[in-house]
Amino acid sequence: MGFKRLLASMGAGGASVETELLESNVVPGGVVQGEVRVQGGSVSQEIQGLTVGLRARVEVEGHDDQEFKQNIDFTTERIGGAFEVQAGAVHTVPFGLEIPWETPVSTIDGQDLRGMHIGVVTGLEIARALDSGDLDPIHVHPLPAQRAILDAFIQLGFRFKAADMERGHIRGTRQRLPFYQEIEFHSPSQYRGLNEVELTFVADDREMDVVMEMDKKDGLFSEGHDTYRSFTVGLDSFASTDWAAYLHGWLAEVGGRRNWL
Repeated sequence: MGFKRLLASMGAGGASVETELLESNVVPGGVVQGEVRVQGGSVSQEIQGLTVGLRARVEVEGHDDQEFKQNIDFTTERIGGAFEVQAGAVHTVPFGLEIPWETPVSTIDGQDLRGMHIGVVTGLEIARALDSGDLDPIHVHPLPAQRAILDAFIQLGFRFKAADMERGHIRGTRQRLPFYQEIEFHSPSQYRGLNEVELTFVADDREMDVVMEMDKKDGLFSEGHDTYRSFTVGLDSFASTDWAAYLHGWLAEVGGRRNWL
């Protein structure tokens, strides 16, 4: 028995953990609910605790502008207390994990955005060691205010290009997470001097900052360059604005001054 316990402490024949989400479709500010099932191994074991959290796979800029991917756990909660799981037994713990308001959008109209990897990760604490389970993907749908802005871009003829998450901080925003999302759109022909637009949402429970990075095309006598613009949208008052008209006016204003149009 002593040898079996030693093997179990090393991960051979020990307890395993599996997480089941009751609903994987969520929105920022919502809650993802599920349960963690701990399956006992070949011997009984003392479980010191369970954790659930959210993990995102983000781009990080390293030395010499080289980029690489990194997993970032951006919220973690401890569920339940210490317990003993008997050999072969199953111990189940339900949970409700809050989704931060800044969590990037990963699904629009039932379509997962390429480049978005966000999910629930579970930790099993045994003898001061932490064994992480697999990532259980979640589908983060846009808030109504975010959807209004996205729809406005589509109405203006912009086409979705890609999305990613980047480690870093956007100055002047309410950002708290160590990374942010960029949703990239190809520009329509009516904005002939504009190559693409990158869109970022940074929300809390009342408002969100909308940040646009506008990439100008290379011209005959000038090189392309980026221009940043930002504004704030109330989560409860967004419907009073015609966002397609607002964005068009803004783009036309900037384009006229910078000779895009």
